[in-house]
Amino acid sequence: MGALKGLVTLVLLCVFTQARAQTDFIASVFAETSRSTTLRWNRYPGASSYLITVFQQGLEDPIAFTQFGENIVMGTVNSLYPNNQYDFIVQPLDINQNSLATTNVQSLTAPVVMDPIQKVKPKDSQALIIEFNLVNGATHYIVRVQGPDGFFREDTVYSSPAEISSLKAYTEYTLRIMAGYSGGRNQPSPTVTGKTVLAPLQLHTSSPSNNSIDVSWDPIDSAVQYTVALYDVFSNTTMKQNTTSNSLTFSGLEAGSLFMIMGFGWDAEERKGEGSLYINQTTRPPMPSSVDVSVTMNNDQAELSVSWELNQEVYSNIEYYVTSDESLTCNTTSSPCTLSPVGCGEVYTIQVIAFNDAGPSYPSYPVEFITFPCPPKSLAIVESAESNCTLSWDIEPYTDSYMAYIKKGDGSEETCATTSNNCTYHCQCGYMFQLYVFAYNPAGSSPQGPVVNYTTLPCCPENVSVSLVSTETLEITWTASRGADLYETRAADISEVILCNDTAPVCALSDLSCDTAYSVVVTPCNDMSGCNRACKAHTKDTAPCMPMHIQLDPKNSSCVSVSWTANNRAANYSVNAVGEDGTYTCTSGGSSCDITDLPCGCNYEVIVTATSAAGQSLQSYSERLETEPCCPANTTVHQVTQAMTNVSWSHAKGAYSFMTSLTSSRGHASCHTQDLHCLMGCITCGTNYTVTMEAYSHSGRSTNCTYQGFSSSACCPSGLRVYKMAGNSLRLQWRITSSSHRYIAELMGSNNYYNCTTSAGESNCAIADVQCGDVYHVTVAPLTAEDSKVSFCGQRIYSVTCLGDDVGTVIYRGKRSLDESIQISAKPDGSA
Repeated sequence: MGALKGLVTLVLLCVFTQARAQTDFIASVFAETSRSTTLRWNRYPGASSYLITVFQQGLEDPIAFTQFGENIVMGTVNSLYPNNQYDFIVQPLDINQNSLATTNVQSLTAPVVMDPIQKVKPKDSQALIIEFNLVNGATHYIVRVQGPDGFFREDTVYSSPAEISSLKAYTEYTLRIMAGYSGGRNQPSPTVTGKTVLAPLQLHTSSPSNNSIDVSWDPIDSAVQYTVALYDVFSNTTMKQNTTSNSLTFSGLEAGSLFMIMGFGWDAEERKGEGSLYINQTTRPPMPSSVDVSVTMNNDQAELSVSWELNQEVYSNIEYYVTSDESLTCNTTSSPCTLSPVGCGEVYTIQVIAFNDAGPSYPSYPVEFITFPCPPKSLAIVESAESNCTLSWDIEPYTDSYMAYIKKGDGSEETCATTSNNCTYHCQCGYMFQLYVFAYNPAGSSPQGPVVNYTTLPCCPENVSVSLVSTETLEITWTASRGADLYETRAADISEVILCNDTAPVCALSDLSCDTAYSVVVTPCNDMSGCNRACKAHTKDTAPCMPMHIQLDPKNSSCVSVSWTANNRAANYSVNAVGEDGTYTCTSGGSSCDITDLPCGCNYEVIVTATSAAGQSLQSYSERLETEPCCPANTTVHQVTQAMTNVSWSHAKGAYSFMTSLTSSRGHASCHTQDLHCLMGCITCGTNYTVTMEAYSHSGRSTNCTYQGFSSSACCPSGLRVYKMAGNSLRLQWRITSSSHRYIAELMGSNNYYNCTTSAGESNCAIADVQCGDVYHVTVAPLTAEDSKVSFCGQRIYSVTCLGDDVGTVIYRGKRSLDESIQISAKPDGSA
């Protein structure tokens, strides 16, 4: 065991006890070489040392072991054999050397020395390609590169062949290789040498013309010759040139074509240097041809559109530059190109140059171009006879012809083409014309010049109608005339002129003189051209003057004569009496007429109107006419008492008050009232009366009315006496004034009623079976021819006493008034 321990070199890594205790024990390979393996593990709780036992693969017995202290977590096992597989058993031991855990780690040691690099060849001026034999178990390879100037570095590669880059051009290097493993590397192989080639050329190209390309580069040390190749992309051909100089020229090339150019150098050993990168170079574009110039408009701004023929075989983007002698330029990548702004009547010399990456082409052949002419100026209009107008203008340079445009207000348009500087057109009345002129040359039309607005005189109105709308007002209407903004209407007679200005085709001329002939003219006007004073006049008469000073002269109750004054040339007069029951009329060609058949009791407004062919006058001021009142249609006379009568009558049209009279040979009674009845006294009974009446109007006009006569009632009897007779009978006796009347006697008690009637001329009668012990109202009254009782005769009161069952004494108690007699005259059953 002492010999085995001698094979192990202890590498101690002291780790302080602050690490956290762990329960899992893990070990792994930290590094490997061809003769050693370094292991590492974690600290294990309770371990006082760590034991590593080494087994060579294929052998049952351990070949070595080593032990480390409790603070050691990494150790190296040396004196191993190269390119061998080993098993390592790692165990933490307690203070009694008992195993606390076990883990197993395997490792393969590296070979002692790797085979040398088999082949070295240059890839380019900065890289070498190496080929070598691979080693079993190696995870990578380390190539050691050393230059002549002390340069040293190691590159890691993983397979063969491998590239060693970032070297210097045309430099010799020594190279050695080592195999790498997860734990280390083996010893470097024997050296080999390799040399990089010449650096690539740094080409500079340009195209001095559209068929040549210049190529130049910086000289390269150790280069004895150079080769430059030019590849035509379009024709798929290649041209090569060799030179010992550092520049050359390719000529006879296609204009505007793309070429790919590369080059390389040769060293004295005739080794080809690294090729340069391909450089794209185009020849300059061909000269633009078929240049054409035209005028275009852009937002009312004139421009020159310059176009040319494009060569479709030209490579890459071509930019074209257009120039003019007026310092206008433009550039574009395609045809056309626009020169802006340009004006009218200008001359330009224009050329086009094509540009690409190589430079400009030859300029195109110059093209001279004259722009469109300027618009004609100083437009003037002269209106001649027969509605013709002439438009003229100034002549413009560079102009071949003119076109005048005449636009009417109705939307129609007329044109006039000419090579002179004037045009004649038809200009009707009432139109507004817009006139402008364009000038033309091969470049096109001029801009629109000044616009002249010219308005002809408005047309005379048609369908003029003059009508009388009132006695002193004329209404004039017409069809609106073309071109008129305002109408001046004038009415003139010998002494005055009345004007009316309005925009509407109607006008009322008022405050004219009546019965007058006026000349009426409607004159259309507008602000542009003024008024048309050539329109014809229309004659119209106003209405007759109003009749004045109306006089009424009543001729009888139904006729009135009306007269007036008037000063009209020729008029008829109409008189109207207008009342509630209608209108009554008379007419006259003079100054008076009679209205007849007027009814009674009416009020009228009398007016006079004059009428002529021109129309009707104002009505005259009215005069009030009142006819006599009507008589009442019905009159009734009712006798209230023996000496008082009530006269009543129906309504009388137009009557305001009444004077009623009763006349007889025995006397006269009358009353004046506004009522429809009248109470008159001093009437004599049994007398015939004449009934007359006078009806008065508000103005005092009266009508005499006579009615059928009235006879007053027979006189009431006097000296009434009541006598007791045999049994229960009473006898009534009185004095009479007329032997032609019959009488009725009535007794009215509290519960009994008795009467008796006499023959004509008798003055007494008897009543039998009278109830005694009652008070009786006794009345004796004459009977009318119709056997009705006169109601106004007075009553007397008697008490009839009883003597046993028979009538006793009859006692007179006095008289009753008329009212009382009327009340007590009722029958016991309440009937009249």
